[in-house]
Amino acid sequence: MNKRDLEAAYRDYITCLNHQDWASLGQFVHDNVHHNGRRLGLDGYRAMLEADYEQIPDLHFNIELLAADSPHVACRLRFDVTPKGSFLGLAVDGQKVTFCENAFYLFRDNKIQEVWSVIDKTAIEAQLG
Repeated sequence: MNKRDLEAAYRDYITCLNHQDWASLGQFVHDNVHHNGRRLGLDGYRAMLEADYEQIPDLHFNIELLAADSPHVACRLRFDVTPKGSFLGLAVDGQKVTFCENAFYLFRDNKIQEVWSVIDKTAIEAQLG
């Protein structure tokens, strides 16, 4: 995929997530997807995302920065959300928090094969302090 196609595919993937269009997830995510070194497969990846939406009902992925260099995509995602209960081991309990996630993706066969992501937990801790 060239840079433009890769960026477009990634933006379409984010739209899929924001619409919770789980039936279309396989168009963007490889059957053998890995997340932070763990093989989840498409079903496990979908279950992870569904659990995220269960814990964070107002979850919305906002692209803040996007860079593509085939076969990789790097993205800084921004979230303004109100998680229920505990989130990342923190007692958020419905408070509105803002944080970013830095995510890196490897595409294979025009789909996401690997995801590495880090959430800025320190930003959340500062807001709860």
